[in-house]
Amino acid sequence: MSRVLLASGNAKKLEELRRIVVPLVPGVEVLGLADLPDPDAWSEPVEDGATFAENALIKARAAHALTGWPSLADDSGLCVDALNGMPGVLSARWSGPPKDDARNNRLLLDQLADVPDERRGGHFACAMALVHGPVDQPVEEVVEGRMDGRVEREVRGSGGFGYDVLFTADDRPGLTTAELSRDDKDAISHRGHALRAMTPILARVLT
Repeated sequence: MSRVLLASGNAKKLEELRRIVVPLVPGVEVLGLADLPDPDAWSEPVEDGATFAENALIKARAAHALTGWPSLADDSGLCVDALNGMPGVLSARWSGPPKDDARNNRLLLDQLADVPDERRGGHFACAMALVHGPVDQPVEEVVEGRMDGRVEREVRGSGGFGYDVLFTADDRPGLTTAELSRDDKDAISHRGHALRAMTPILARVLT
């Protein structure tokens, strides 16, 4: 069985990856950081890239250098039109350390309090990087996904994570992405689009 490592400690991202990739790439085993022979050997790299792609590559490179396994990583975030594309790559730490989804959402709502409904557009973006091959001559591949929509005025829903409770996708009006079923969200999400773009690359590399 071929294996690929997801360089993330986010259990929901790992579950999502397995849901989408395993049916499309038969025989692949998707591992998380907890599956490493020595999980304590992993040290979270500093994500100081200026773009989602740069940050995804930073994490995938670190995982590949540590294990030699084909390694995936993603970086994603919410880009709000009225905030000139922010929080963007700062989405997870928008309200400062430590990372806190509820605090980030409160700050975003406060920042958009006076923004009219017609100007609350934005999109979720995701870059997914795969690093594979010899550790001394790695091959790097990056794909991207996007989900357009708008920021609501109140938190709704209990699914997903991050800003899902505030975001309504254009493809599923009336429901935040935190209110969508798992399958519905997978079908339209930025990460779902990126994962499906990555699966033919994984199939080529792993089979």
